[in-house]
Amino acid sequence: MTDLEKAKNFFNDDKFATQAAGIEIVEVSDKYAKCYMKIQEKHMNAAHMVMGGAIFTLADFTYAVASNFNQTPTVTRTSEITYLGQPRGDSLIGESKLIKDGRTTCTYEITIKDDYNSMVALVITNGMKLNQQS
Repeated sequence: MTDLEKAKNFFNDDKFATQAAGIEIVEVSDKYAKCYMKIQEKHMNAAHMVMGGAIFTLADFTYAVASNFNQTPTVTRTSEITYLGQPRGDSLIGESKLIKDGRTTCTYEITIKDDYNSMVALVITNGMKLNQQS
């Protein structure tokens, strides 16, 4: 089984991201993830623009995959999103990269881009690694 298959299998239990939001993991490696979300009617707000919460959900899930797959279980301590533009096209891609890895904390940068490779949002997330005591 490939790492991508293992990641998809493990994160399938994240029902909100995978089922409700329809996010799919497309690439995973050591402390890195790329996820895809096809923009659907359920992602739109009243102004018929992609809701900020849908964009943040993609960012949060992409971070979760990068920081938890084959890693010490990690949760978000803080997360800051900057919306940079309204997406164009039919989908969004989230990409999460490790910036700093400490003993008990970590920091990731997550970018959200549209079909035209334009930046839609930038997220910086600080995580806390959970203690693995029996």
